[in-house]
Amino acid sequence: MKAPLDLAEVGSVGGFFALRTGTPPGGAQVASLARVYAGDDGPLAFRVDKVAARLGAPDTRIAVSVAQLGLAARLWSVALGSAALHGVVPVLDPALLHWDADGSSPDDLWLTDVTTRPADAASVREIVKDGHLAPLADALRTRYRISAALLWGNAGSALAGAARELDTWARRTGRTDAGERARALAVELFDHPDLRGTGTLRGTAFRRRSCCLYYRCPDGGVCGDCCFERPPQRSVRGSSPRGASG
Repeated sequence: MKAPLDLAEVGSVGGFFALRTGTPPGGAQVASLARVYAGDDGPLAFRVDKVAARLGAPDTRIAVSVAQLGLAARLWSVALGSAALHGVVPVLDPALLHWDADGSSPDDLWLTDVTTRPADAASVREIVKDGHLAPLADALRTRYRISAALLWGNAGSALAGAARELDTWARRTGRTDAGERARALAVELFDHPDLRGTGTLRGTAFRRRSCCLYYRCPDGGVCGDCCFERPPQRSVRGSSPRGASG
């Protein structure tokens, strides 16, 4: 059915919650996510290289992790925001959802045709986790040497972050009903084998069991939900510290 959904209101939560509609802009790095997942890894490689240059990342895996974390946050935010505010979720069909690997939120995602489904946890999980995060992880692991546990940890971190941002916005705007729905949906979404072991969710506070590797960048540190309380020291041999799945 056509969407009884105010995407402008969803986007007012923050840039990560915005979703453009209609014909996507032209550009060398614009492609449907279906193409990206099917093996057109030009946009993925471009994004990873761009993130690596911006961060001064000494290891490609750091850029892969940060790039995937950003896209996961966009997808969870759009879906969770729509669900919490309007009780429906846009069907983010990878064939219809276009990504500009050279863009940033809110101008990186374009959905060419908007339809919706009821916003129960099963629908959100199918649309985001099964429809995007699983094939995205497969595409990245085909091209790069990166841990599946790290990528799923990023997915859990992104989901918790989206719920936290929604809850903060809801309290600030008097939409406590939306905040309650976001928190409840996050709890249900974490109750799945792929996300259940990624960390501990209490309310909107999350402590993950893996590390996104950002601390390894020249100016990096640990994120608020990191498994580490402070950046760990690298071993003399340069191996990854324990817990930094990567």
